[in-house]
Amino acid sequence: MSDTGTGTEAEALPREAPPLDDRPRDALPQKARAEAVPPLLPGPGQPPGSGPGGTTAVDTTPEPADSGEAPGLGSFLARAAAGTAVLTVLAAVLGLVRDQAIARYFGASDASDAFLIAWTVPEMAATLLIEDGMALLLVPAFSLALTRRADAEATPRTDTGEPAPDPVRELVAATLPRLCVLLMAGAALLMAGAPWVVRVLAPGLADPDLAVDCTRLTAVTVLTFGITGYLSAALRAHRSFLPPAGVYVAYNIGIIGMTLALHSVWGVRAAAAGVAVGSLLMILTQLPTLLRLLPLARPRFTRLRKRASRTAPLLGLTVLAPVVLFVVSRQSQVLVERFLASTLPAGAISHLNYAQKVAQMPMVLSLMICTVTFPVVARAMASGQREKARQRVERDLALAGMVVLLGTAVVLGYAPQIIEVLFQRGAFDTADTEATAQVMRVYAAGLLGHCLVGALSRPFFSSGRPTWFPAFAMGTGLLVTMGAGYALTYRFGVSGIATANAVGISTTALLLLMGLGTRVVPIRARAVALSLGRLAGAALVAGAAGWAAAQLVPDAVLSLAAGCVLVPAVFFLTGLALRSPVVVSLLALIRRRFTDGR
Repeated sequence: MSDTGTGTEAEALPREAPPLDDRPRDALPQKARAEAVPPLLPGPGQPPGSGPGGTTAVDTTPEPADSGEAPGLGSFLARAAAGTAVLTVLAAVLGLVRDQAIARYFGASDASDAFLIAWTVPEMAATLLIEDGMALLLVPAFSLALTRRADAEATPRTDTGEPAPDPVRELVAATLPRLCVLLMAGAALLMAGAPWVVRVLAPGLADPDLAVDCTRLTAVTVLTFGITGYLSAALRAHRSFLPPAGVYVAYNIGIIGMTLALHSVWGVRAAAAGVAVGSLLMILTQLPTLLRLLPLARPRFTRLRKRASRTAPLLGLTVLAPVVLFVVSRQSQVLVERFLASTLPAGAISHLNYAQKVAQMPMVLSLMICTVTFPVVARAMASGQREKARQRVERDLALAGMVVLLGTAVVLGYAPQIIEVLFQRGAFDTADTEATAQVMRVYAAGLLGHCLVGALSRPFFSSGRPTWFPAFAMGTGLLVTMGAGYALTYRFGVSGIATANAVGISTTALLLLMGLGTRVVPIRARAVALSLGRLAGAALVAGAAGWAAAQLVPDAVLSLAAGCVLVPAVFFLTGLALRSPVVVSLLALIRRRFTDGR
């Protein structure tokens, strides 16, 4: 698979496979054209289970011909999502190798504690500057600039006869220098204030000087992560997804390489230096592709000053503040959980941490779909194609829900086996496995909520206009998490914390689902909820089947391998029996591909 993003509306994309009928899809009658590949949700006003022949609930309304969607865009996005998922899994594997290397050379010591305290800053910066905040701000801004570039192609010259200015170059020139100055100032302040930061984060640390040194080394990530997030947003808006997906592969390679090469000379400072080197590799991973898509030209600063308000709406505080508040509120879920767990016996924080890291993998994979399609939604909103945006968002919710609920079923059925295979060695004993697996099963109840929050928040910010509703929804969910946590932690321990997390994030997801249709994209919330409900039923049946079958195979590896076959089979068969639209559509697509292949 290769990266095919070009940043123009006329870019060449793969063509769709022909429908079941031998005639081209556009030549089919309207009804036959709509039934060639069933949509993922019931049509407007159509009750579930009332599809043709009573087989399934499908939308018989064809996609508008003037939607502006390039031919084969669905195939392109599917390949982009698959490539992104592969690189995400590779980055996760390298992250495990990174953690093992640090544990091997520094163990559980004062040195490793100092590094982990210093690593707090990059962890928070990654969420704000790469994963959420920067993307929610910049993908809509670049999508709007690309739409204006396409509109300007019809009138390529100004009244003076000069070439029309490129809105994308104007946006880069108006925002990137200012962003770099702000980020450099932030990194410098963090380096100067490193002793104070260490005292706040870990007042009882045995060797604060070592932690201060490591914090100063990792402080550079405030700048490098910001640039990485900027480049990632620009490339995704240009429909170039592989370089942004590969940044964490480069990041972990930098940390592993520096740790292996210099641990005997610099000690744990080598790992901190690896964080800085890895963050530079993140930029270098994306820079060549961006320069190819956007050859830089000398900016006309006199014109840029006049157009700054038009090309750089993200610089306004009214746009920035809601995004920052949403991201910070979402990250605060983890702070609340660890604060509550600190009141429990030793090991509670570790059990919660391991359970979260493993259980969230299905959620991370499901959100790859929304990450890839976010620029498509933003471009549709920028060009006023609200119906196209609605269709894209509903497809994304259905597909992401299917992926995360299938993963939830695996977690419910095989949590002990997963934890035993991954962690049960050395000081991590059978009791730890049982405690972590119990927490992970409870935590899995909130995976759909986590997925929906990630998927639903993107359309809210796709228009590039200020919107406070996601921050309100996230703040409400955070309050629910805190209240439920205080009520449940004393009686149920870590399982109570996991329950509070699931209740709080599900509250946020419900508010976002209800608010999206009336505020941004007119999605059919009832149809989406019914579709997800059927998938949830399939996940419960598949999880129960896995739970029962897991006890029959004593070896954890063999049991888990069997579960990776059993659970998906039961999930899709149950989804078919429940007439889940997304399952029916997926199986119809697979059948069509198989028939065409023969």
